[in-house]
Amino acid sequence: MDAPRLTFHYDRAGDILTIARRPPHAGQECEDLGDDVVARVDPATGEVEGIEVLFFSTRLLRSDDFALPIEAELRRVA
Repeated sequence: MDAPRLTFHYDRAGDILTIARRPPHAGQECEDLGDDVVARVDPATGEVEGIEVLFFSTRLLRSDDFALPIEAELRRVA
C-alpha cells in the first residue's frame, strides 16, 4: 500500500500551517510539542498524522530557520 502523501494547508485567518498525512478526524488526539507546534496523533498507533504550526507568518518574518520536533522520511513519488 502506498504511503499517504503530505498535504500543506495555510489558514490565513488563524495563521496556522497544517502539514498532514490524512485529514483531521474525531479519534485524533492533540499533543503540544512546544514552540507553538501541535501534533495530531492516532491514539491507537501513536503515529503522528498531522502537524499544526501556529503563528506561521510570524515565523516567516524572523530571519532564522525553525525545525519541527519530528523525524521524517521523504521519498519522491511517481
